[in-house]
Amino acid sequence: MVAPPTPQARVAEARAALAATLDAIDDRLDVPKRARAAADRIRASYRSNPAPWIAGLVGVGVAAAGLIAFAVVRSRR
Repeated sequence: MVAPPTPQARVAEARAALAATLDAIDDRLDVPKRARAAADRIRASYRSNPAPWIAGLVGVGVAAAGLIAFAVVRSRR
């Protein structure tokens, strides 16, 4: 038969669970840490295959130029 946990053991277990929860919350809310991680993933993706990134930038440039041209032509009417 297993003896029930002592109050000190239950408190230690609750503290450990609370510490783990607070660490998880801290990881999710640490914006600079998450931004660095995202930047690292982007750099790794670009280094492994830059073609999609270059194509995306060209596409954004073409879209921006098209919007500017549309706005200029529309304002002259």
